[in-house]
Amino acid sequence: MIFEETRLQGAYVVDLKRIEDHRGFFARGFCVQEFQQQGLIGEMVQLNIAFSHTKGTVRGMHFQESPHAEAKLVRCTRGAIFDVIVDLRSGSPTRGQWAGFELSEQNGSMIYVPKGFAHGYQTLVDGTEMNYMTSAAYAASAAKGVRFDDPALGIQWPLVPSIVSDADRRWPDYVPEGQ
Repeated sequence: MIFEETRLQGAYVVDLKRIEDHRGFFARGFCVQEFQQQGLIGEMVQLNIAFSHTKGTVRGMHFQESPHAEAKLVRCTRGAIFDVIVDLRSGSPTRGQWAGFELSEQNGSMIYVPKGFAHGYQTLVDGTEMNYMTSAAYAASAAKGVRFDDPALGIQWPLVPSIVSDADRRWPDYVPEGQ
């Protein structure tokens, strides 16, 4: 695997290191040792799969509060998504900043999302499926979020959001540290 740190401290784009031949390719998609060598959480306990019918669907921006905070490893397995992460960690030099990445079945890239980040995505084509592993099991009591269209974050979605759940529209505004 090839790890490239993003401009948000602790978040990485993870690309497959493909071994190709006439049959196709082989690549390791996850390895506890390689993640730990990068100083990342290497133990994942849950795999989630989401399918969206319609291009422009937005899901997010979600996170879990401590003690159920989770790191995520996100990959698009069918179609394409614009994956967005927001650093919400207190004291982080990149707190309140967001970054977006195109993940698709063609590029095979993954995003490592550290604990303390909100995460969401927008589908770029109809019939998109993505999966993500988490370092903690889902805990409904710890599930939180910030609004996908919060002006304080200024996330620039590539498409006009076409479908957003009522729950995702109701997340509170982001409050910058110290306010």
